[in-house]
Amino acid sequence: MFTAKRSNSTLGSTFSLLELVFHLTARRIRGSSGNAIVGLLSNMVQAVVMLAVMYVFMNIVGLRRTVVRGDYVLYLYSGIFLFMTYNKTMAAVSGSGGPTSSMMKHAPMTTAAAILSSALAVLYNQVLTLVVVLYLYHAIVTPIEIDNWQGAFGMLLLAWFVGMTVGLVFLAVTPWAPGLIGIVRLVYMRANFIASGKMFLANSLPPKMLALFSWNPLFHLIDQSRGFTFINYNPHFTDWHYALYVGLALLMLGLLGEFYTRQHASVSWGKGGVL
Repeated sequence: MFTAKRSNSTLGSTFSLLELVFHLTARRIRGSSGNAIVGLLSNMVQAVVMLAVMYVFMNIVGLRRTVVRGDYVLYLYSGIFLFMTYNKTMAAVSGSGGPTSSMMKHAPMTTAAAILSSALAVLYNQVLTLVVVLYLYHAIVTPIEIDNWQGAFGMLLLAWFVGMTVGLVFLAVTPWAPGLIGIVRLVYMRANFIASGKMFLANSLPPKMLALFSWNPLFHLIDQSRGFTFINYNPHFTDWHYALYVGLALLMLGLLGEFYTRQHASVSWGKGGVL
């Protein structure tokens, strides 16, 4: 009587999964407030506050003179939006619910639906926030011009994709050591505030400093995004292909890890840890 209906055909199963992802995404967009508009406004406030913090910080430490010629606020947002998209997607996917979570006990809920809906909800909020904030700045403060908006938006999508794959890896290993992985994830997110390179240009770094940041795919994406945004900046030391390859490799590792964890999951993990 209360058994969830399942389709035996591939097409039917695909549509069932898409329908489930749609409803879960809508639920996550509304968030804890239960209202999508409130969630969007909250995201916009975070973006504006981060802009203010970065603006003051870069003026205090004297980094403003090293930026590219062009609109200073657009320069800051070209790093802030990719940074926020990357970190928020990673946090959402890694906390979307593993095989031992209570939601997975209810059919037709699956980890794939939880992962996709978490990532899509972040992408929706970030893209909508980006459009609204930049439009308000363009209409109220000063007109802005983006040299290649398609390329810049592509870097945002790639930052979302890489953030999702990093979150997938964290999701796969969390049930084995939830306390330790939680600390590692938090440290990684905090370290990205500096390691992402959103406060400076790769072309302005000396070789020794460049080596400290070039491992980070987000560093490459932010620098490439500024190359697409500003006509007078051409990134020489970064490559968006590197971020794509890292994302694909992490996707494979995350899928393998999630499958292995799901096969060995135990309800007792959430109560007493892994035995």
